[in-house]
Amino acid sequence: MIPIRCMSCGKPVSAYFDEFQARKAEGEDPKDIFDDMNIKRYCCRRMFITHVEVWE
Repeated sequence: MIPIRCMSCGKPVSAYFDEFQARKAEGEDPKDIFDDMNIKRYCCRRMFITHVEVWE
């Protein structure tokens, strides 16, 4: 299940999730991806990096 909002600040993050996964699979550095998508807060970055897909 994709996180809809950041647990800490409440910013919607689900709109960026597919792009992040695709670019990360291509081998791009997560820091560069976050900077391009204008995700600056550490709490929002944490939502992407620590997400584990449990639904298959």
